[in-house]
Amino acid sequence: MTSTSPIRHTARPIRREAPTHLFAIGQSVRLKGGFGRSVLPADIYHVTATLPPTGDSPQYRIRNDDERFERVTTQDSLEPVGMSRSGGGATLIERTFGHGQGTETKQSRD
Repeated sequence: MTSTSPIRHTARPIRREAPTHLFAIGQSVRLKGGFGRSVLPADIYHVTATLPPTGDSPQYRIRNDDERFERVTTQDSLEPVGMSRSGGGATLIERTFGHGQGTETKQSRD
């Protein structure tokens, strides 16, 4: 009688790239699940740190200005807060780098 032994492959484990964080430290976010209600200032959190993923979702440490503690949550539980128009309608890039001042390119004339 012939015995058959299973072929053993020494397969390397599949290396998956770590999920990337979508939110940056200092970014305003809120927890999902608002169901159409307006965003109150108490609902807005700021990302204070990025943490290693749990499963396939990166984690964040977030804090609300009205609370004395921080929370830990996963990326799939967060959504970005829309930009407020308190900056006169300017986008973040415009507020950071100005309104295109000094960004013109000079063309040489031959």
